[in-house]
Amino acid sequence: MICVFSPLLILWLTYKSAMLRKVGSIIIAYIIGCTLGLTGLIPDTEEMHDVQTIIASAAIPFAIPLLLLSADLKAWARLAPAFIKSTIFGLLGCAIAITIGFLLYGQSAPTLFAHIGGMLTGLYTGGNANLASLKIALGVDETTYILVSAYSTVMSAIYLFFVIIVGKKLLRLFMPDFKDDKTIEDTTIQIENHDTELFLGLFRKDNLKHLGLSLLLTIAIIALGAGVASLVPKDAFQSVFILSISLFSILASLHPKVRSLKRTFEAGTYFILIFSVAVASQVSLKTLTDVNPDIFLFTTVATLGALLFHVLLSALFRIDTDTTLTTSISLICSPPFAPVMGSALGNKAVIGPGIAVGLFGYAIGTYFGFAIAQLLLAISS
Repeated sequence: MICVFSPLLILWLTYKSAMLRKVGSIIIAYIIGCTLGLTGLIPDTEEMHDVQTIIASAAIPFAIPLLLLSADLKAWARLAPAFIKSTIFGLLGCAIAITIGFLLYGQSAPTLFAHIGGMLTGLYTGGNANLASLKIALGVDETTYILVSAYSTVMSAIYLFFVIIVGKKLLRLFMPDFKDDKTIEDTTIQIENHDTELFLGLFRKDNLKHLGLSLLLTIAIIALGAGVASLVPKDAFQSVFILSISLFSILASLHPKVRSLKRTFEAGTYFILIFSVAVASQVSLKTLTDVNPDIFLFTTVATLGALLFHVLLSALFRIDTDTTLTTSISLICSPPFAPVMGSALGNKAVIGPGIAVGLFGYAIGTYFGFAIAQLLLAISS
């Protein structure tokens, strides 16, 4: 109930307060979620984590179609070269950071830390599915796997707060701004600058019909996506499901009547707020106890270093801020976070390409992680 209805409170707060409007609804959602988790108002139990995961997992399939129904494919075509370059830089940045972390903290147990480096590479390229598959492929024991998963969750939360709260403001000091032609600018919804419109317009009577139609279309897309994903092995279900609903949403957006539906992007943002509260509320102090210093520091260098080297390479080759941040968050936090970043940036043009980057990461993450593990083993021998 908290996760589903707290966005109403968030939108009301941003409507009433000019200061909170500047902070932005996405950031407020994460603050509320973390507060609930760290204070223990939401119990840190396995059962509760299952509920939080279910809510987050259910919100994203609704968010993606709603956010993409007004997609502009012409804009994506123009953005593709920058996103391809940024993806390459993201993968290189991850590999460099993992290698440095291994050289700094992995010499005490080279084989163990080479395997950890491989798992982190897979995690920060494609997400938890690749982390789990690399655990099996590399023969990592359960205790190490749990530690790596816990520490990476903590560092990913810190990374997420950084890129959403200060990322764009800091990066734009030395990187170019996102640029697009006037046609696309006219269709870009500046979410964080229009929380008043979100609050007043989303449930307005004259928009309810459009909202209802867009939700029915979204449910149909989810059903189709689930049907397609059910045809593949269980371990590939998530990536195929996200790919399917993204594809069907884009195809639907080609119809002028679908693109003319009002408030679809705002409705998608509402589900992103649900997702944000659910994810952030899983942060707890438990993961900070009984810390293994070397593994924790290795994970820290891997997470923050991946972002740092990605940004440096993008800045060197003049990739814009929005593209860099969206690519980074899609690789490190997985495709569902591309809409989160797009909403935080107020730029829906980057969401579709961002999801595509994340899905590419899903596809190569296990192979890339295994290759990095072998490289680290070769370095240590």
